[in-house]
Amino acid sequence: MSLQFDFPAGLTAEEFIAKLGDKTKLQLVSRQYSIKTYYDSFDWRLYTGGITCEFTRSKAASTVLLKSLDDDLAIASTEINEVPAFSQQFQAKEMRNTLAPLLGMRALLPVCTLDYETYYLNIINKDKKTVLRLTLEEHELFHSRISLKAIRGYDKDGEHIIEILTKKLGLKPATKPLLVTALKLQGRRPNDYSSRLNINLEPDTRADIAVKHIYSHLLRAIKVNEQGVIADTDSEFLHDFRVAVRRTRAGINQLKDIMPDDINAYYDDFFSWLGKSTGSTRDLDVYLLNFAKYKNSLPSSMRDDLNPLYEFILAKQQKAQKELAKKLRSAKYLSTISEWEQYLKEKAPLKPVEPNAKLTIKKLADRRLWKNYKRVLREGDAITEQSPPETLHELRKSCKKLRYLMEFFQSLYPKSQTKHFIKSLKELQEVLGNFQDYAVQENTLKLFSEEMLKNHIPANTLLAIGVLIQNLDNLSCKARKDLSSKFAAFKHEENQSRFKSLLAAKD
Repeated sequence: MSLQFDFPAGLTAEEFIAKLGDKTKLQLVSRQYSIKTYYDSFDWRLYTGGITCEFTRSKAASTVLLKSLDDDLAIASTEINEVPAFSQQFQAKEMRNTLAPLLGMRALLPVCTLDYETYYLNIINKDKKTVLRLTLEEHELFHSRISLKAIRGYDKDGEHIIEILTKKLGLKPATKPLLVTALKLQGRRPNDYSSRLNINLEPDTRADIAVKHIYSHLLRAIKVNEQGVIADTDSEFLHDFRVAVRRTRAGINQLKDIMPDDINAYYDDFFSWLGKSTGSTRDLDVYLLNFAKYKNSLPSSMRDDLNPLYEFILAKQQKAQKELAKKLRSAKYLSTISEWEQYLKEKAPLKPVEPNAKLTIKKLADRRLWKNYKRVLREGDAITEQSPPETLHELRKSCKKLRYLMEFFQSLYPKSQTKHFIKSLKELQEVLGNFQDYAVQENTLKLFSEEMLKNHIPANTLLAIGVLIQNLDNLSCKARKDLSSKFAAFKHEENQSRFKSLLAAKD
């Protein structure tokens, strides 16, 4: 048994200990000042996975403790002087095995810090045996909390103490994790950032007003990820930043005749520049993230021969990262983002002159989704076994545009139907993306090997890169073969019927 109780307002730790000591035999084991820092990824992957990560420092020790959100029980712990940035950097195997599947490539970041007095207490029976252990945390900013840990074989004693705590001392069972309470004091809450779009639109809202709402949502994603990109905290900051930029540009290109032409052209040019500015760094991030897979795809005798390639890519990534950080600190970026934010805050005109501005957002969504859906079907139908790779790339881009529009407008349609359609679109996008990514990686690795030749790299490394390139070529061929079945599933008559019904669209 492990239970937690919150103190009533005004009850101090010393008053509680005195009152409880009058009703049962109590032993104060120790008292110490502690600092507890909660850690999670920027997008709350641990909390979403039902875990908290606590780093507690005191004179006695510094400990990282993983606990279950449901029952507050310990999952894994290790004594350590500081929290590593990434799961694979933990020496304790149990910590790595618990964190790695949840965090992936994301860094652990501090989300809040508490300082408090900790009292360790034991309840003693008449035989001088410890029947219950209590840990009391006295916080200055909110109610203190006590945790009870029963000793096996003394359940009745535990029940008796619980009755004293609740009925005589006025303690109440804790209903929220301590982390939630601490965050609330900072004006925060768990899951206050997610890369998933969650834009709520009213169907009858005027299109120009609704579109500004969409762009404002995307701008927030750009801004909250900005510093993580500059600091290179982890690769997902840049990923989310780039996705928000691409979504914004897709909106500007797809939702035309809503903003004035000069505004459209100006910001289309800016977000195009921003997308290109982030491309090289992201590509190199992907190579580093995939490097373990690259090595594992090779015969075991060749895997270590690939290590010089990692160092080569890492050096390129660090250089590209510095250049990107410089651009995100530039006057061009800062001033234009500020101008965009101000434009989005401006009130819409009472009588807009742009042709689509007066439409309801639902009517605009129906039109744009239907037009893009037909384009995907048309481009997919035109692809044959002889079609050049460029045609598959164009289809991929069209799928992305359709996907972004579906994500913008999904609140306007029944959730179950949009979920089904986005799922089938994702599957088509995945095979197209794999084909494109493998082909690009294959060509880039050829260029890398040519560049590395100038540095007199070992012949075994060149051979290993050659085998890797062949593996990627095989994967690219497989992805191309898979395209036919994925596209057939996407354009299936039943799927088309569902989409037409969803939009109530007509040819």
